[in-house]
Amino acid sequence: MRPQLLVMACFGLLLASNVWAGETGSALKNDILRAEPYSDSKSVGALKRNDKVDILEKKGAWLKIKAPKGSGWVRLLSVKRGATSKSGDVADVLNVASGRAGTGQVVSTTGVRGLGEEELKSAKFNEEEVKKLEANSVSAADAKQFAKAGSLQARKLEYLPAPKGGAQ
Repeated sequence: MRPQLLVMACFGLLLASNVWAGETGSALKNDILRAEPYSDSKSVGALKRNDKVDILEKKGAWLKIKAPKGSGWVRLLSVKRGATSKSGDVADVLNVASGRAGTGQVVSTTGVRGLGEEELKSAKFNEEEVKKLEANSVSAADAKQFAKAGSLQARKLEYLPAPKGGAQ
């Protein structure tokens, strides 16, 4: 990638991460305010449906907000940008699911890319989570039966070629 494009891409990411900061919004549902932007982070308060919030920061799929009963992190899809809704119906939730929750009813998507360096460095083995994962496994015979029932066909895919020029 040319240096100019790299600089423009980094600038675009920086802008995108701060687009929400400084905006107001409202809570689409009851949720937990968290100390950090992780689902297993300590609870620091509660967010009630239709609470007016100030959006302070965005990190991945999380927003740091200031709500009437405290500040903390909530999932991005728990907050509607713009004016507080007075309707009180299911339409608000449907708008979130369709991506039409922002101002102007424009469809948008939420993209979150993998784990960051910080999360990888602080990762720890969690036996309980491994057990949950293993509980979802099936035998090879069950998988073959499922594939047959769905008329699925096995395909062999070749590995991608090694990168040229030593880039990884």
